[in-house]
Parts: sequence; structure tokens; C-alpha cells
Amino acid sequence: MNNHLHKTYLIETYGCQMNVADSELVEGILNKIGMQKTTVVDDADAIFLNTCAIRENAESKIHSRLGNLYKLKLNKPELIIGVLGCMAQNLKDDLLKNKPYVDIILGPDSYRNIPMLINRHNLDKKSIVDTKLSRFEVYENMFPKRGDTFNAWVSIMRGCDKFCTFCIVPFTRGRERSRSIDSIVQEIQRAVSDGFAEITLLGQNVNSYNFEEKDFADLLLEVSNIDGVKRIRYTSPHPQDINEKLLEVMASRENICNYIHFPLQSGSNKILEKMNRTYSKEHFIYMVKKIREIIPNCGLSTDIIVGFPGETDDDFRDTLQVMNEVKFNSAFTFKYSPRPYTKAAQFSDQIEETIKKERLDELIKLQKKHTLEHNLAKIGTFQKILIEKESKKSINHWAGRTDSNEWVIVDKNNNNIKDIIPVEITNATGVILHGKQIESV
Repeated sequence: MNNHLHKTYLIETYGCQMNVADSELVEGILNKIGMQKTTVVDDADAIFLNTCAIRENAESKIHSRLGNLYKLKLNKPELIIGVLGCMAQNLKDDLLKNKPYVDIILGPDSYRNIPMLINRHNLDKKSIVDTKLSRFEVYENMFPKRGDTFNAWVSIMRGCDKFCTFCIVPFTRGRERSRSIDSIVQEIQRAVSDGFAEITLLGQNVNSYNFEEKDFADLLLEVSNIDGVKRIRYTSPHPQDINEKLLEVMASRENICNYIHFPLQSGSNKILEKMNRTYSKEHFIYMVKKIREIIPNCGLSTDIIVGFPGETDDDFRDTLQVMNEVKFNSAFTFKYSPRPYTKAAQFSDQIEETIKKERLDELIKLQKKHTLEHNLAKIGTFQKILIEKESKKSINHWAGRTDSNEWVIVDKNNNNIKDIIPVEITNATGVILHGKQIESV
């Protein structure tokens, strides 16, 4: 590498936890070639935006950020600007044509090539694109550079084979492939020795993990056996692939959190079929009952899309009905936005924005009610919380999460971040619980 150029880098991450994990991977690669991380934009010799293409809003954010970076580059022509991730995969032609000042465009399977591409760019200053998707790349034996925090994101697989009609992921991240259990265990052992208390296993669809006849439940069991792993979480599963074997493993281990993100998307069978979700609302509700039977007090969160093409008022009411039956602890709710290359973008029966907004507002209101009900029911119970950070509202309080993923505010006392402490829940305000530390649960 040229000794005078591109010594410091800055990465901005947009979108999902997979992108957070990928950014940590890229940091590891850049540090290995002698570059230093900075958090100050003006000090950076190379700026990488790790992008998301899931929703329109995410893309417009990147376009506007690139506009700001272009102004920076006018005053500092040697600055390298890179676009990484899903949007690079999806919009490379647009970026090359309309944003020629972007130097490097890399899809999610091309990060190993970053050192070579930076050197190449130093020599000839041309824009470089590498967005080939791989059937094999899982970044085996490459270790992320993680920040000083309590949770380590560990990517166990890449890509997705589900092809939901609204989702761009199979086109931006390619087909499913899983890492070896050995390499995952090795990475987690390293994270534990670096002081991480919680491990979150990541995949576009974690529970379709499959490596040499070992499934996700087998992997989870292996990870729970690693010395020093205090807590294990995972995201995101697909309702079609959650089975009793997995639930039994979760119930059998103290360090696997009683929490499942269980994406409904819609409560209407007609819309689920149109989304190509491969399960019915009856199957979904049956699995919720199984989860609560095998793992009592399991926290359940979900994803719901309103305004999918062809969604009638009756279809929307079906979604509300499932919400009332299940009563999720929390929900990530979205208005449908058409993504290029997806089947749903071609449907002719798109829904008006005003209707989408009305439905979303009603959905959010109902979910807030359910969240509060769950939280009020926790008053007087005893929970163990892992302290994660200082409370936003008070320097005298910590914020931590219960095993089932609720936030709890508690007095600092003599505790530190990463400690797991027993608390009694004393109050609930909206999505937040308040507690006081006790001797032991």
C-alpha cells in the first residue's frame, strides 16, 4: 500500500444486524493491512457506506449521504468513497452512471478483495466494481474487529433461498450457504476471551442452517457448551423452519435466551400465499402455542408488513385478529414498499399510501397496548438482566435486558456493564420496565 495515502478509514453502517456484522468483518480486513479507524469524517482517507436495500427509505438516505461526501471529495480529491453491501449489489449501474465519484462498489460477497482493490485504485484512480455473488463465500477463518461492547454478532450463514415476493435479499445476498460449526465455535471462543458476554447468531434465515447434516438446533447446542458464554440469542428465523427439536434445546439450556423473533408479516392466508411465505396463519398460531408450551415466558417479537399489494380491509383485519390472539411482546411494523427485481413490485394491485399509513397507525396502536399489557404483568416478578449501557435519561441508572428481551432500568449500585444481576420489576412505563436489584433470584 502507498505509505502516504489511505491510512485512516471510516465505516457507516445502515440496515440490519447482518450489515453490522459485515462492517466488523471489513474493519478486521482494513486493520490487518495497517489502516486505522477514525470516527471523524474530515480525518478519513477512505469512507465506506455499508448499505441496505430492503426499503426505499434506506436507499434515499444513502443517496443523500453520498451527495454530502461528494462535497467533501471536491476539497480532498484523494479521498476514497466506497459503497458496500446490498445497495451496491442492487444499484451498481445507477451508481456508476450518476455518481462517478464513488471509487469502489462492492457486493456482500466481495469483501476479501478490499486490500487489492484499494491498491489498484491508488494506481489508476478508476472506479472499481465487484458485485459477483458467490455460492460458497462464508468468510471462513476471517475474524471481525469488534468494538468494546457486551454483544458479539456472529454470522453463521449467508444468503436466503426463501424468495418471499416482497424481499430483495436473495438477489442482493445470493443463495443460502452455511459456515462450519468448527469455525463458528472458534470465533465465539475468541469473542469470549475478548470479554463479550452475549453472543447473537445471525443469518437471513438462521434456522435453515445446515452444515454436513448438522442443523440449527445442533449448532445452538454446541454454542451453549462453550465456556464463558453467558447469553445466546439468534435472529432471524423463518416460521416454517422452527421445530420442536430447536425449542427443546432452547428450553434445556440456561444460557440460551427465552426469546424468539417470529416474523408473521401478515395474518391473511391469501396475502401470505401471495408473499410466498410457505406457511398459513393456522400453522403460525400452532407454533406460537408450541413455543409457549415448551418455553414458558418466552418473549415473542415479530415483523408485520401492511399495505402489501391486494391487501383488502378484511385481510388487514385478519392480521389484527392474529395479533390479538398471539399478543406479541413487541413488533417491527412496516408499510410495504416495492423493491426492484422482486415479484411483488410487478403486482398491479398496489395500495394507496394514505391507506397504508392508516393501517400502520392502527397496527402500532394495538401493538403498544399489547406491549404494555405484557410489561404490566411483569410487575412483581423476578428477572435476571444483563447490563448493557447507561440509561439515556439518568447517569445514576443502568439499562439492561431480561432474558425475554425487555429493557429494564435499574440503579447503578456497584455493578458494571456485562454483569448479570437479579432484579424485582417494580414498574412499567410503555416499552420500558423499572426494577430494583435483589440478593438473588
